[in-house]
Amino acid sequence: MEFLTPAHRLQKLPPYVFARLDELKAQAREQGIDLIDLGMGNPDGPVPKAIVDAGIAAMKDPANHRYPPFEGTPSFRKTIAEWYKRRYQVDLDPEKEALPLLGSKEGLTHLALAYIDPGDVVLVPSPAYPAHFRGPLIAGGEIYPLPLTEANNWLFDLDAVPTEIAEKAKVLYFNYPNNPTAATAPREFFEKVVDFGLRHHVLLVHDLCYAELAFDGYRPVSMLQIPGARAIGVEFHTLSKTYSMAGWRVGFVVGNREIIQNLRTLKTNLDYGLFAAIQKAAETALQLPDTEIVAVQDRYRSRRDFMLKGLGELGWPVERFVPRATMYLWLPVPAGETSTDFALRLLEKTGVVVTPGSAFGKGGEGYMRISLICNEERMTEALNRMQEAGIRFE
Repeated sequence: MEFLTPAHRLQKLPPYVFARLDELKAQAREQGIDLIDLGMGNPDGPVPKAIVDAGIAAMKDPANHRYPPFEGTPSFRKTIAEWYKRRYQVDLDPEKEALPLLGSKEGLTHLALAYIDPGDVVLVPSPAYPAHFRGPLIAGGEIYPLPLTEANNWLFDLDAVPTEIAEKAKVLYFNYPNNPTAATAPREFFEKVVDFGLRHHVLLVHDLCYAELAFDGYRPVSMLQIPGARAIGVEFHTLSKTYSMAGWRVGFVVGNREIIQNLRTLKTNLDYGLFAAIQKAAETALQLPDTEIVAVQDRYRSRRDFMLKGLGELGWPVERFVPRATMYLWLPVPAGETSTDFALRLLEKTGVVVTPGSAFGKGGEGYMRISLICNEERMTEALNRMQEAGIRFE
């Protein structure tokens, strides 16, 4: 029936590969297959006890059962500012330059609705975290892809953007450490991005989701450390990855006060803010000693090394793909197969789930993303199944 046809904004969205994978996983489970799911970036580690205890205590307080302030509780915003000062030596006004979110995905998408009109040009790397291009598409934006390739170390080249596109562009979404490629970017890269934004009056949206998941002495850069960045940009964070709080749905955005206040205005029309008890738990998370973070980093570094060794023995050119951050491996699929075909073959023959690179846009074709969300026992099982099924990189 015609009146049940969804809006054009929904019809313009490309198929969501994660949803298709969920269907296939459900079918496999119905058949009794023991799945080893290395698809979504869904952390398996326990939430630190101090965070859980703080959340329980806050939940027992009836004062937290009412609607929270739209802009978040003053204490959480203050904690965010203190965390930024401690981590990056960046001073923030907690009243105007920090806003709690229902997870960073919510904020990234709603920012698109707050700033992008139909026809606006939006610069987005390809491949990219889906919210970086799906949010602008929902808002009616026109995506101009910035290719990420192994040859350019998975860093986009702003010099290659035609002048007429740069002048028309309204927003640039990007993130380093990068999802899905796990690439990292030096400070000089951020300086170039900020200079581009200032020269062409482009709003910069940096997703620093993996700020704490860094290894081998690497320290991720905050865009707000770059002079001039706060005049034109904002930076998003989530507690999902570092603290294994994916299901808690808590994140925040910091930076330009005008951008943040306009996002707040939109959100007042869409939600009632983040549950105050969750905000109290998030405060505790941001105040944990660094030893907690080091333990998480050690977990993912160990898994990275273990999985790369095993995949190398199956023929993968792992020496070219050793990440210094994130919880992912980004690797090519065997020649002659699309990334989706390979992911489906792997699932059907072994019960091992990976994410095809095409889920992250056309630029991801030919690659797969492996999430390091299982312990070594399960990763050993995954590698053994691949070997027995003859799954190799050739």
